Amino acid sequence: MIEQVADAAFAPALASVEDGRIPGATLGIVTADGARAVRTAGLAQRVPAPEPLTRGHWFDLASLTKVIATTSFVLRLADEGRIDLDRPLTDAIPDLRQYDVANAPERRLTFRDCLAHRTFLPAVEPIYTYGDDPARLRAFVLQREWRHGPPVYSDINFILLGIVVERLTGGGLDALPLDPGLAWGPPPGPAVATELCPWRGRVLKGEVHDENAHAMGGRTGHAGLFGTVDGVLDFALGLLDGSGASSAAIEAIRTPLEQHRMLGWEIRHPGWSGGQACSAGTIGHTGFTGTGLWIDWERRLAWTLLTNRVHPTRHFDSGIFELRPATGDALIAAWDASVGGGDR
Repeated sequence: MIEQVADAAFAPALASVEDGRIPGATLGIVTADGARAVRTAGLAQRVPAPEPLTRGHWFDLASLTKVIATTSFVLRLADEGRIDLDRPLTDAIPDLRQYDVANAPERRLTFRDCLAHRTFLPAVEPIYTYGDDPARLRAFVLQREWRHGPPVYSDINFILLGIVVERLTGGGLDALPLDPGLAWGPPPGPAVATELCPWRGRVLKGEVHDENAHAMGGRTGHAGLFGTVDGVLDFALGLLDGSGASSAAIEAIRTPLEQHRMLGWEIRHPGWSGGQACSAGTIGHTGFTGTGLWIDWERRLAWTLLTNRVHPTRHFDSGIFELRPATGDALIAAWDASVGGGDR
């Protein structure tokens, strides 16, 4: 059954590869009982020389780092009683805006605020243009007086959370354990190419695509994680069957906080990346390089679509924003047809 579902769900991505919209794509599906199917097509690299994409290739997961790594690490610290999610970040980073202790609004931000992207911090900042000393750039992030705006999805929230994890664990993010099939770069196997980076002057392959993460040492709370399709599916299975996180952590990532946001993740909402056919409580997240992961709790299944849509350039209409929901809707339609399901 799952093989037929995978064939139907992969059809939109296969068409995108054949039309030249994206170089390559891998779709993986896993159920709560461990059944899985994987489909792969196209190229891991177009330039400087073509390289076929395989199931074993490592993808730059980009912002999937936020949910697979950082959110998991922070919730584990909460499970251990080392942080209270509703306390300010200064419990872990007492030197945050240390030159304006009395008035700096950054000092009042909580761990939960950052996880749910309900802060005034900007979406992104070209931190890499201020230098490439990781320690200095972390100090810059902590001492900067950030411009204010309405709550938006913000990389800065998760850069701060990454610093929280580093402070409380006493080491870099790469010192924390990851399951097989997940790794901080460079990955221990063949890597999928991303962009011909105008700043670094080369095709990126096995090094983080995100400029800020690269300048800050290659691994931060918002980017830097690499994974194979099976590594991502194993992570999703750990959430589906409860083996990969505590019941409190799983409940937390399933509980809406602000509109369509939970802790780290998004829940289904109009126009979102996972399509509209999935269950109302389905959660998901995407990554800039062309990655994504979605978990339908009611149907007890998860899927990941991994592409290299930024190769060799991000400045091209890859169709990724239409491809993702088309994949989700095709998958759910095929799944429901195979099990006799209906609307959820």
